[in-house]
Amino acid sequence: MMEKGQIMELTIEDISTEGQGIGRTEDGMVVFVEEALPGDRVSVELIKVKKNYAIGRAVELLHVSEFRRDEEWCPYQDQCGGCPYGRLEYSKQLELKESQVRNRLLRIAGIEPKVQPIIGMSAVSVDERPEEVVIDEQYRNKAVMKISTGGLMTKKGGIQVPVHEPRIGFLPAKSHKVTDCQNCRLQVGTAMAAAQATRQFMEEDHICSYDDRWDKGLMKQMTVRTAFGTGEVMVIYDINGKGIPNAAKLVEYLDDAVYEAGGSLESVVIRNSKKTETIAGKNTITDVVVIDDLSDDGASADETLVRELSFEISANSFYQVNHDQMEKLYGIVRRYCASVCSMRESGNAGESGRESGPNVLDLYCGTGTIGLCIADLANHVHGIEIVKDAVLDANRNATINGIVNATFTCGKAEELIPQWTAEGKEEAQADIAILDPPRAGCKPELLHAVAGASIPSVIYVSCDPATLARDVKLLHEEGYELVEATPVDMFPNSGHVETVALIQKRKSN
Repeated sequence: MMEKGQIMELTIEDISTEGQGIGRTEDGMVVFVEEALPGDRVSVELIKVKKNYAIGRAVELLHVSEFRRDEEWCPYQDQCGGCPYGRLEYSKQLELKESQVRNRLLRIAGIEPKVQPIIGMSAVSVDERPEEVVIDEQYRNKAVMKISTGGLMTKKGGIQVPVHEPRIGFLPAKSHKVTDCQNCRLQVGTAMAAAQATRQFMEEDHICSYDDRWDKGLMKQMTVRTAFGTGEVMVIYDINGKGIPNAAKLVEYLDDAVYEAGGSLESVVIRNSKKTETIAGKNTITDVVVIDDLSDDGASADETLVRELSFEISANSFYQVNHDQMEKLYGIVRRYCASVCSMRESGNAGESGRESGPNVLDLYCGTGTIGLCIADLANHVHGIEIVKDAVLDANRNATINGIVNATFTCGKAEELIPQWTAEGKEEAQADIAILDPPRAGCKPELLHAVAGASIPSVIYVSCDPATLARDVKLLHEEGYELVEATPVDMFPNSGHVETVALIQKRKSN
């Protein structure tokens, strides 16, 4: 029986999404080991022992994994916590994520899935290690950074000043101490430049960060959104107050810094608990995406270029954080939609009898990006989203792109679909349901509603293989089967992976 403080040797076989190495004892007990990587042989001290697993720390590295990167890969790697896979070579990251999708479907859904090779970032080979790849790691178009000045300190005369200089960056795991990140490898230059301009402004004007212990101070966090397709930049400040003193000076600093970094500052927004207000520029920025259907018939990139769309992004709207991988992700959705269309034409899916394209229900549609990307393949796209502002954005994006066969409704899909089905409305007579839920996955009521409406095809866009597998199992019980799944690496150096799954209703005998 294992005990706290016990020392043992382990070979690390896998890694958790939080970046802990996973090894097994001789009797099969799982041990999570901090800072250990697959392929490492380590001496481990157990620091916590539970009934079904243990947690340990590596006290000695006995054998170094061949997949381990240079220890100086990132100067913040021990302070930030934002890149739990950062010490792993990229090819190994992809292998683990693809395996993660396959294993979750096998273990949770209980099926032997057909999983396509993972779609990674564009890459080039390295001379020293030809099988390894290097990626352009500045892939995030959205940076959310905490702001800290250490609270408030009262000097003689009752004057309150910041405890230390402004620090802007990220929180390590299980910590509230902000890592002042001057040059994050995942963020684009415009985000880092805007953060530096904010530091300078706060220091010169003695602006304090918010301290939740005393409910005092102003600046909580800043978000920088960069539209990769246009170079437009939006900076959003979450504050504890009505406004930022001398905001015109801050906007000027931001404008100069973003321009020097190659972007164009188009919007500065402040948010508090009551409202969102644009204090400079426009309410939105515009991004452009080009969707390739990722056809595998040997066609050139020019021949498979099928869709170019513009999207307005507001301060509170959801938008995928990896622009280049988003284009590939939506390309897979298009490919699956086209596959369903082909099956309908051959009489193998759907009984609608229509000669036009399929009717599509876009559920958890957000600002409508996925539905609008496949609208040219469809007879009609009807999106449902519970967030009112997102629905307004979706309808506006349809207008911007001249798309007339897509409409978006505010409401709960699990309530609207049964209602439309009972009333015999055309909206519920869909051929395809696209599901793009949050990390928690779909509500069971929604999956029951989709099955109850006898929608023959489901395209599920998941950001968590575990909840995808859980929902695939529920749909299987409702008479559906998983055709195939394609993982997409939206978040290099993290433990997360996106997956697009094609699910079909089984034919009754």
